[in-house]
Amino acid sequence: MLGREWRLGSRTADTGSDLSPVTPERRAELRGLHRQIGVRFRDDRLLNLAFCHQSHAAEAGSVSNERLEFLGDSVLGLIISQALYRRLAGRPEGDLARVKSVVVSEESLAQIASQIGIDRYLLLGRGEERSGGRGKKALLANALEALIGAFYLDSGLPAAQRFVERVFAAEIESVIAGRHRQDYKTLLQELSQKSFHTFPKYRVIDRRGPDHAQVFSMDVVVDGRSYGPADGNSKKQAEQRVARIAYSALVPGDEGARSGSG
Repeated sequence: MLGREWRLGSRTADTGSDLSPVTPERRAELRGLHRQIGVRFRDDRLLNLAFCHQSHAAEAGSVSNERLEFLGDSVLGLIISQALYRRLAGRPEGDLARVKSVVVSEESLAQIASQIGIDRYLLLGRGEERSGGRGKKALLANALEALIGAFYLDSGLPAAQRFVERVFAAEIESVIAGRHRQDYKTLLQELSQKSFHTFPKYRVIDRRGPDHAQVFSMDVVVDGRSYGPADGNSKKQAEQRVARIAYSALVPGDEGARSGSG
């Protein structure tokens, strides 16, 4: 048992002390998102929590959306995996894994989050607000995962599945058709395994800035040679950027890497 009551995918899952009251003004604001994304939360406290960044939680003495993000990441992975299993019938596991890695990447999640207007509903601390947090890809991607986790708890797995498949449908088709930004981390891993029989090794070589606006500097080692560094607002972003540098060096004829696409 987790908490006082737990049923997988149920509408009565107990979230413990995570939930805080929502003011009438904020509830009216969130109802606008209901109409925008085509879903309706039974408990607006869950929806509100999904948008509560750690910077706001620290200032308000409340709980952040990190636990919902953790849950939503797993729910999203399951739903997308099942959708690709059906959509790509007969294709090998490697193809499904490659498509999934792009569909659930930070880049894709941030793009979808912006499209459905999540940035307007985020609760940010003053420092994060001043530093342009509403436009940060990592923050938007995390909030979308938290939203999915919240909707799963609020309305169950079937409803969450319908929502995810609807809002991710265009991205899934785009990735399958090759109309997407390259996932250089996956490309580099495949190249490294095929050519050198080893995996790339990513290293954080510098971390700077306040907790709410950190910049990570990373390099990557492939077959004993170091490439980079590259900076990012998250480790995932820095890894993608340094992987692109390495892949471009190892495959100099790749037009996407040299031209800046991806």
